[in-house]
Amino acid sequence: MPVALFLSVCLIAACGLIYELVAGALASYLLGDSVTQFSTIIGTYLFAMGIGSWLSRFVVRGVIARFVLIELIVGVVGGLSSLALFLAFAYTEAFRPTLYGLVLVIGILVGLEIPLLMRILKDRFSFKDVVANVLTFDYIGALVASLLFPLLLVPRLGLVRSALLFGVINVLVGLWSTWLFRHELPRRRWLQVAGLVALVVLGGGLWKGQAITTLAEEGMYADPIILAKDTRYQRIVLTSWKDDLRLYLNGHLQFASRDEYRYHEALVHPGLSAARARGRVLVLGGGDGLAVREILRYPDVQQVTLVDLDEGMTALFQTHPRLTALNAQALNDARVQVVNADAFTWLDTHAAQYDFVVIDFPDPSNYHVGKLYTSAFYRLVKQHLAPGGFLAVQSTSPLFARQSFWSIVATLEGAGLRTWPYHVYVPSFGEWGFVIAGLDSYAPPPGLPDGLRYLTAATVPALFDFPADMRRVPAEPNRLNDQVLVRYYEHEFDAINR
Repeated sequence: MPVALFLSVCLIAACGLIYELVAGALASYLLGDSVTQFSTIIGTYLFAMGIGSWLSRFVVRGVIARFVLIELIVGVVGGLSSLALFLAFAYTEAFRPTLYGLVLVIGILVGLEIPLLMRILKDRFSFKDVVANVLTFDYIGALVASLLFPLLLVPRLGLVRSALLFGVINVLVGLWSTWLFRHELPRRRWLQVAGLVALVVLGGGLWKGQAITTLAEEGMYADPIILAKDTRYQRIVLTSWKDDLRLYLNGHLQFASRDEYRYHEALVHPGLSAARARGRVLVLGGGDGLAVREILRYPDVQQVTLVDLDEGMTALFQTHPRLTALNAQALNDARVQVVNADAFTWLDTHAAQYDFVVIDFPDPSNYHVGKLYTSAFYRLVKQHLAPGGFLAVQSTSPLFARQSFWSIVATLEGAGLRTWPYHVYVPSFGEWGFVIAGLDSYAPPPGLPDGLRYLTAATVPALFDFPADMRRVPAEPNRLNDQVLVRYYEHEFDAINR
């Protein structure tokens, strides 16, 4: 019995942490700014646990029965929490109240669990053993959950089924407790019936959870979803309508197939065509392979190294028939090496130099991505530039995020690089900005490769001309210890969405 009891503590702790992680990850996916979401959710959750612990003092009689009931309730509420949040985001204006309401309820219930369990155990063990063992197994359960969540649960099950699975575990702990304490629960039958009902509800969620999630997400996107999956790092959604295929990462549009060629031709060709040599090219980000497709138009390109954090992303664009057709099998080309690693770490541990570097990261909407737009990062990139080489950086919109765009320019300059900002109109995004940077002088190329659908050598010089409403404004460089760019970006896009 002691082993079973302390195993229950371990499972309870794991379940509680999983619900917290699911709420934080979902809020980050849907609202952006992972630091803010996780910080506020963790704080709210811990505060709610404190309330639960305080409330446990008012449970005077029937402690075991109430402990079992709490296990059943937290299993159902926590297990269904991710489904509820997806539905709230898709169909209501009350996502934040729903999010923090669920975090409060789950936190209070979890806060009740351990004090009640310790009171149950105090008559069976000495006080010091109860405290030591309960806290030990509680921390072990938290560690196991924190490792399983990113490494196994999210990539294999996704957020919805992960929460449901641990809801089932919570309910099973409650049912197991009715057997462990059977001699002290003379009227346990109703708890067992309630537990079986809870298992049926959660089992139905596991069975239909993905279909319900897809239904909810279809309310978030204009076009039918043809693929939705969670990776260790992000949620990938593909939608399709007629001949337009769209990729969304964490709810943000990354490209539309009907006009992505404008973006990727502009990202690659003004800089690569002007480089002194093109033998070795490095792509940071760009796991869709569309920038690589443009790079491979040059016959003198001998090797392309693509560094993208998300293996799930690059694998999808190496295997999905519609996506490999879109990127012309670029990631399967013999000249291309795909590396799944953090770009910052990878640059710091490799010494090779490249004739051209493409930096194609998502917009700096949070501090995790923002570090890849800092002067420290660009100084690392500079060390990998071969003589006469250039780098090209996607730099968000100089019209809708004007200060953000010029902050990126200032950051590149602060890293000791010369810059040549330019912009292009992409219908799905509007005016979009890029920056070419290097150590030597730049001049627009006299020619471009054959087969381009948008750019010509004659139109490239006009890209560097900014109208009055996009011209340079004062902006600070983005530093690792002070990411002003993320704050600029949040402020500017919040102003658009108001």
